[in-house]
Amino acid sequence: MEASTPANFLADQDTPALVAATAELLLKKGWMLATAESCTGGLIAGACTELAGSSAWFERGFVSYSNAAKTELLGVDAALIEAHGAVSEPVARAMAEGAIARSAARAAVAVTGVAGPTGGSPEKPVGTVWFGWSVDGRVRTERRRFDGDRAAVRAATVHYALQTLVGLLGPHPGTTTKAP
Repeated sequence: MEASTPANFLADQDTPALVAATAELLLKKGWMLATAESCTGGLIAGACTELAGSSAWFERGFVSYSNAAKTELLGVDAALIEAHGAVSEPVARAMAEGAIARSAARAAVAVTGVAGPTGGSPEKPVGTVWFGWSVDGRVRTERRRFDGDRAAVRAATVHYALQTLVGLLGPHPGTTTKAP
């Protein structure tokens, strides 16, 4: 099982700086970004579109909070959700792939998790988040667990999703990777 990560471990990298780095890297590549969000309810898309000029690199965001939305909006197979649960590696992967398939984006980030304060289980405690990133046809998934209340878990999820995306898009002089 993965180690629990304090929700503030990315405090040195504020969200606007991560969004600016994401924007710069996507613009250099001439790519667009799509998001597929469950537990964050559109916070990643919201953070991205706070930056003026984001229409040049942000293509669209899918908020797929329910299982039905994951299936209808992103094409996630209902049988996959039934077999593994919404908070799982296969679903995070399918969400990222679905965001790419249903957009003009070459990069996507997907998140599905248990933000709390309820809904956790021994296998998937509150704070568990599965991430999926699709960058130029390659998909990476990762499971993290963040400590803190609902707001802290959601904020940490946004930070981690963007920080990892920046790393996958390529090095950027304005960001650093800090291990938890």
